[in-house]
Amino acid sequence: MKIAFFDTKQYDENFFNNANKKYGFKLKYFKPHLSEDTVALSKGYDVVCVFVNDDINKNVINKLKENGVKLIALRCAGYNNVDLEAAKGKIKVVRVPSYSPYAVAEHTVALIMTLNRKIHKSYLRVREGNFTLNGLMGFDMHKKTAGIIGTGKIAKIVIKILNGFGMDVLAYDKYPDKKAEKELGFRYVTLKELYCKSDIISLHCPLTTETKYIINEESISNMKDGVMIINTGRGKLIDTKSIIKGLKTKKISAAGLDVYEEEDEYFFEDMSGEIITDDLLARLLTFNNVIVTSHQAFFTKEALYNITETTLGNIDSFFKGKIIENEIEYE
Repeated sequence: MKIAFFDTKQYDENFFNNANKKYGFKLKYFKPHLSEDTVALSKGYDVVCVFVNDDINKNVINKLKENGVKLIALRCAGYNNVDLEAAKGKIKVVRVPSYSPYAVAEHTVALIMTLNRKIHKSYLRVREGNFTLNGLMGFDMHKKTAGIIGTGKIAKIVIKILNGFGMDVLAYDKYPDKKAEKELGFRYVTLKELYCKSDIISLHCPLTTETKYIINEESISNMKDGVMIINTGRGKLIDTKSIIKGLKTKKISAAGLDVYEEEDEYFFEDMSGEIITDDLLARLLTFNNVIVTSHQAFFTKEALYNITETTLGNIDSFFKGKIIENEIEYE
């Protein structure tokens, strides 16, 4: 069985090579993203294994089918970068629905704490011998209100952690989990109420046509003055132009972004010797009250282990004709 991996880094190779010892698949790693420009590399392979910034559009899928590829294996949970309609009846698609909700939840809270207590600024000051406290004042999270949009596995862990700070947690979900609401002690509200009452808003919903740019100029106008916004979900949940405007007017006091709507050209790559030509990303990086991390919320040893085990398990099940629990069903 031959598997072509796209958009790979050294840590991918290390983890997959180790996990593959019990399967014996033939693995080939390609550094470029899978796209219309690189899909020719898939010829002769049974499976392509892809990540969040690979572009699996209709043309790519048709070419994969032509090249003999039988399975698209996502080594991530989200699949908004796959044209499922085009894949229907041609190539099966599998994913890793859960690898470590703790990793993403903990990174979410790390962003909140860092922005609130200005730890990133303090770190740089002290290294230069500046021990002043001016401009470093934060706020007690105790008794503040957090608004959580989307209440899946990751969000539930975030809620548990924020409960530990003594925060009041509001949540919005199109499909409310009333059992979790009772057990975890949060409260479901409308989006409008969440916006107007939350001191911190954190995004944990999937990217769909309904949630695209859920944070926009109108929604920001309904938020409390000085709100903090955190996004460890998907980049296009936020309209970047609107959040920049909110930061400039001080409507938004801080933003922690592990994802960005046009991240595929930059995230996971070393661009330190290049000029960032994306004006919106460059503008975000000028704010000292914005922290941008490079889609690293998932990046723990436990998460990578689970990703590799589940991905190769999905592939093994497919070729043995077993039921694949993680197959994406086409609507």
